[in-house]
Amino acid sequence: MSLHFNTFGFHSAPALLVAAMLLIPVSGYAQKPTIIPGKGPAYTVPPEDEPNYPLMGEFVGQIGAKGEKKNRQSVALQIRPVAGDQFHAIAFYGGLPGEPNHQSEEMRLIGLRGNDSLVLSGGPWAIFVDPKGCNLVSSNGKLLGRLKRVHRVSPTLGAKAPEGATVLFDGSNVDHFVNGEMTDNGLLKQGALISPMFQDFDLHVEFRLPYMPQAEGQQRGNSGLYLQSRYECQVLDSFGTEKMFNGLGALYRMKAPDVNMALPPLVWQTYDVHFTAPRWASDGSKIRNAHVTSWVNGVKVQNDVELVSKTGAGKPEEPTLSPINIQDHGDPVRFRNIWIVDRGITTAEFPVIASKKQRQAAAKLEWNEKPKPEEPAAEPAKDAAPAEKAEKEEAAKEQPKSEGKSDAKPPAKPEAKPAAKESAEAAPPKNEKPKAETAKSEQN
Repeated sequence: MSLHFNTFGFHSAPALLVAAMLLIPVSGYAQKPTIIPGKGPAYTVPPEDEPNYPLMGEFVGQIGAKGEKKNRQSVALQIRPVAGDQFHAIAFYGGLPGEPNHQSEEMRLIGLRGNDSLVLSGGPWAIFVDPKGCNLVSSNGKLLGRLKRVHRVSPTLGAKAPEGATVLFDGSNVDHFVNGEMTDNGLLKQGALISPMFQDFDLHVEFRLPYMPQAEGQQRGNSGLYLQSRYECQVLDSFGTEKMFNGLGALYRMKAPDVNMALPPLVWQTYDVHFTAPRWASDGSKIRNAHVTSWVNGVKVQNDVELVSKTGAGKPEEPTLSPINIQDHGDPVRFRNIWIVDRGITTAEFPVIASKKQRQAAAKLEWNEKPKPEEPAAEPAKDAAPAEKAEKEEAAKEQPKSEGKSDAKPPAKPEAKPAAKESAEAAPPKNEKPKAETAKSEQN
């Protein structure tokens, strides 16, 4: 049995297979997509009858001549369906974006699906893709290796709000929002204002993008987090693309993300934002610009960036506070587990790294299962003490170390660990089918 190693430990091949199946249609999730004019279908659950979906995803493995272990290379691949039965893909040496040995040089590939398989070309090899993996073949027809499908889980997925934080959304109500609307299964829809207003804050948001195979660019899974309604942290399905100027993790129309950390659509992803508001003089003149540091799926994509003005369609800058706006761009983007630390009142380690147990529990709530309220902790048995101690030690190791703060410059935030490849089996309630949702009209 082969083992796959990542920063959180070893995972068996069967576990990876279970994880891989998260991107394969499962009976019981069938739902007609929302048809959005000019964009095509938008699926909010895995489609059963869309033949390109099972071939989308991330794949990793080693290639090289048979019997030559020393010269083998690690290769990673991201595959994305586009219009019709066409596909785009990007290959990397060393690992996927955000992983320690990842090499940023991209190899762009194109392909066309035939029946249940896909052939990609454009690189130094031909790639034959099936739902479980990819075979890489040299120009003389020799098999160089096979890449296996992986499913990465953000290290901050399922992170609990620290002491002193405000839980804005936990699936029970929309009391902290203006124009907030929930789905039947307890998720927040796009297009809501966070009612309380904040100056300096740390914000945690979990989001899930729709699968929109016929849309491209800014038309594909678009939303955003407008900090103070002025500065947009972009939300977009830019999985499997080159590092887009306005892709996921960008400061819209201002700065591209340092890394494209987009995961495939229809899996839960995380956004962690450390924001420091601008400062103003009594005459209304600005004396210090806003600053933002952000992490997508646990990897820093913006590092203490100075915002010299509003971004995109944001409101004009002024000394008064404005609410955080979860943008409605016409695409059915869903949100959950939203909390915020008001740094004018309290501070906490940020971003918060979830324990392995929390990540696995959060990843299981993939489709149409409501988050379950936490049960009161039972008094532990004597035999449970060693296990409890071990779990606390593991959580302590995963927490980033704190660093000193400065009034002149926000602290250099500790790097969170890259998204982990973990087993995350979706487990919806039996006999429960999600209801079709109607997309809102597109906004500029």
